[in-house]
Amino acid sequence: MTQWVIRRWARYGHERLYAETPGGTALGYYDVKTGRYHSDDLSNLPLLERAISDHREVTGSEPVDGSPSPPLAAAPESAPIAKPPDPAPDRTEPTWFDISTTRAGAAARERAIAEREAAPVRTALARLLGVRNDERAWRIGADGEEAVAAQLAKLGPAWHVLHAVRVGERGSDIDHVVIGPGGVFTVNAKHHPQANIWVGGDTFMVNGQRVPHVRNSRHEARRASRLLTERTGFPVAVTGIIAVMGAHRGFDVKEQPRDGAVVVVQRKRISQYLLGRPSVLSEREIGAVYEVARRSTTWQSTGASGH
Repeated sequence: MTQWVIRRWARYGHERLYAETPGGTALGYYDVKTGRYHSDDLSNLPLLERAISDHREVTGSEPVDGSPSPPLAAAPESAPIAKPPDPAPDRTEPTWFDISTTRAGAAARERAIAEREAAPVRTALARLLGVRNDERAWRIGADGEEAVAAQLAKLGPAWHVLHAVRVGERGSDIDHVVIGPGGVFTVNAKHHPQANIWVGGDTFMVNGQRVPHVRNSRHEARRASRLLTERTGFPVAVTGIIAVMGAHRGFDVKEQPRDGAVVVVQRKRISQYLLGRPSVLSEREIGAVYEVARRSTTWQSTGASGH
């Protein structure tokens, strides 16, 4: 059970239970007498309700007015349940925006446009002559992300998908974050037109050349797991997926990465793979993770450096 921090406040005939995540994020409070939840940020309500529900499950009953609130069995010694100062501290969440409407490939498309505007003549000539350059690489990458997004759109209403999730302050982004009954996944779209792909464990070969796709995907998944865990207050396991498209000369996965933290699949099979995963998250847990994941500030935490 999640180690929520619950603090009881009782004064002037009122009784409230203030809830925080283990990381110190204030969720709001539950009014014991009216049975109502209060939060300055409505998107915190699912987590607040979960925290209070877990508290009631452990204690077995509501606190009696004037008596001390019994401790949570799962609460760490460093975070005892105690009455907060009166008035309750005013904690303001940083301003955030909803990233759920961001289009697939948005970040890569922006980079391609920037490259084209910086050197329009050179870019036009490169397209005409079929020369590979940065503009082409970003443009093809954006096309790949959009193609993967089209497959993810087949998952259905039980799943949530975020696209082009910007992480940290160094221009890094996660192509797709997927949240559903089968778990939480970061998807790295890899578009290799007319390529031959060979995978053996952590070794990923493109036309005979080794590339760090598995290492990067593993790092991306671990980073997402850390950020989501910090913000939700409960462990969020994340699996990295490398979604490959364009491998028309061959796609051969001899062995998946051994630790199970990364999976390599063809783009056209990604929805099938995800829907075939066993259920590990409840509808409530899915909602709680998504409410946190769709906030821009979740991904801007200190230390969320790119690769």
